[in-house]
Amino acid sequence: MIYYVEDDANIRELALYALRQAGLDAEGFPDAGPFFSACAEAPPDLVLLDIMLPGVDGLGILSEIRANAALRDVPVMMLTAKGTEYDKVTGLDAGADDYLAKPFGMMELVSRCNALLRRARRVSAPEALAKLRCGCIELDKAAHEAYAGGEPLDLTLKEFDLLRMLLQERGHALSRAQLLESVWNITFIGETRTVDAHVQTLRRKLNDARPGAGDLVQTVRGVGYRIREASR
Repeated sequence: MIYYVEDDANIRELALYALRQAGLDAEGFPDAGPFFSACAEAPPDLVLLDIMLPGVDGLGILSEIRANAALRDVPVMMLTAKGTEYDKVTGLDAGADDYLAKPFGMMELVSRCNALLRRARRVSAPEALAKLRCGCIELDKAAHEAYAGGEPLDLTLKEFDLLRMLLQERGHALSRAQLLESVWNITFIGETRTVDAHVQTLRRKLNDARPGAGDLVQTVRGVGYRIREASR
């Protein structure tokens, strides 16, 4: 979950729309009050902060985040019109993990958010990635075994790595280029059916083991694929 604190409703809603279209869960807040109330209910995975805010400004919010034991390790990106080198250094020195000056492109915003989320998961809980789960699908990296509804899956090496990658990035949309680079260790610009073909085979094997399990591997139109349980 991404929380975005921005008092300009138009900018906030445009960014939230772009993030959601990319398959990321995101909520917005106009100032510090509702933001910290939401954090108390459910801490976010990433925070986006404007600097110029009513009441407590973005740097003040960042200071409170870094002083809060439950939030101090959450990555923070500053999104602000204050784009001079001094402003960027001030934000980074105050504890921000990244800095994006307005006006920014939505594709760059999504890409940077995905990069921060991946980095946070690798650093904060690498041991949790040994065993992965989403709904009825389970994967054990150490044993190199995967199951759907308790039934073992007979996967090729690339199918196993594809499922592992999707589970590691559970809930987040991964582009075909990202999957090619991570699973096949190749960089490709252009058209290829490699990822699509493997996803289709993976879905079939999941459904063979547990009907409906393949539906957890979702197509994100214009982006790629993600794995997640259906929204409640």
